[in-house]
Amino acid sequence: MQQKYYYKDDPAEHWKSKSQPRKQDSEEKKSSNALSTGQSSNSVLEQGQSPVDDTGISSSSAICPAPLCRQFWKAGNYEDRLGSKATLQNGKNFLHVHPMFLHSNATSHKWAFGAIAELLDNAIDEIQNGAAFVIVDKISNPRDGTPALLIQDDGGGMDPEAMRRCMSFGFSDKKSKSVIGQYGNGFKTSSMRLGADVIVFSRHLNDRTLTQSIGLLSYTFLTRTGHDRIVVPMVDYELNTSTGTVNALHGRDHFTLNLSLLLQWSPYSSETELLKQFDDIGHHGTKIIIYNLWFSDGGNMELDFDSDPEDIRIAGDVINKFDPGAFRQLHEQHIANRFHYSLRVYLSILYLRIPESFSIKLRGKAVEHHNIANDLKYPEFILYRPQSAGCLEGTVITTIGFLKDAPHISIHGFNVYHKNRLILPFWQVVSYSYRDSRGRGVVGVLEANFIEPTHSKQDFERTSLFQKLETRLKEMTWEYW
Repeated sequence: MQQKYYYKDDPAEHWKSKSQPRKQDSEEKKSSNALSTGQSSNSVLEQGQSPVDDTGISSSSAICPAPLCRQFWKAGNYEDRLGSKATLQNGKNFLHVHPMFLHSNATSHKWAFGAIAELLDNAIDEIQNGAAFVIVDKISNPRDGTPALLIQDDGGGMDPEAMRRCMSFGFSDKKSKSVIGQYGNGFKTSSMRLGADVIVFSRHLNDRTLTQSIGLLSYTFLTRTGHDRIVVPMVDYELNTSTGTVNALHGRDHFTLNLSLLLQWSPYSSETELLKQFDDIGHHGTKIIIYNLWFSDGGNMELDFDSDPEDIRIAGDVINKFDPGAFRQLHEQHIANRFHYSLRVYLSILYLRIPESFSIKLRGKAVEHHNIANDLKYPEFILYRPQSAGCLEGTVITTIGFLKDAPHISIHGFNVYHKNRLILPFWQVVSYSYRDSRGRGVVGVLEANFIEPTHSKQDFERTSLFQKLETRLKEMTWEYW
């Protein structure tokens, strides 16, 4: 479809502003004052500010921009004097959070695959809105040719307001008890854990009005320009399906200044290249591109795209965790070991149930769903009714059995899901020795919706209910043995 753009202000001024080089210092300070009309998109905690009151933004401080460290666990080093600060505007207190918070917030993800899973959860939640697929792939950054991570779904997409909530902190529009996401923080922690920068494209159709939004959350931009608070450049378009016209929203000044930042700090150097990213989205959907991917402490890229063209691996994480012997290869090739370093294996067990109408496509090939319960022999189904203060908290059926390769394999533990999502894979609630081998080869699968996962969704909150579950699973293991 050929698109024609009609700007609500003078179009000649718009194209003139695009063709002129951007003035670095004074223009950058000016541009941040019009970064977004949304109430939360220009700083972390400014929900009380008027949606159109951006006059109080202080975009730059006296901090000298420094080269960005590409090693994730070192990228957050900064002087103690940098941090959050409170100011008074219009008689109201506002907390301005320093961009370094983006990094410290992302450290909740110790494992890179856990961050990818967090982004996939959003796509899985979109199944209720008709989503049929999510794509995880490697693409090339057109600006410098470096690898970037693509995650794209065909869900309902986000309108401009939803995009602002996505790029801000502390929001969650997911009220359903069946959805996985709930804290409204997962996008920021996961994307910033994988790379220094992320650009989001989203198209949404509602009441014959189609909107498309582009937002940039860039740690590189914020640190190298010396911003003292988090700002998020965004542009929005609206397509009138009746007239076929596309309008840039929020006025010329807002649009031009945000666009200039997107073109300078994103992988795309022209508006045409930006809009081309919507070509494969369809009428609705979201595309996330994470670039400037982090390196490990050893200096290699943390995500390995080269070892297997149909997989994404964690570089240098193929470790033999078992004693050498006749069954060493059997141990190493088991799914309980391979999910640590193979994204394809991890995604195959990430969800307890996947509708037949939905597919996860990793590097062009569908991920085959794997039910761990099918790997068990002599299975039993044990009912557990957790209670707290004398009240029944739920009913859980645990499938427990021996792995088919037992007793020649020493793997054991429980795979605990929460709302269909794997939280604890092969959780070893008992330990055994050569003198006491009780529990060897025993594996279980259960869905524990009565306990709450941590924000990273890689563990559970250590509540009394969790401790009771751990005790019961130990007893269950010995009883089954």
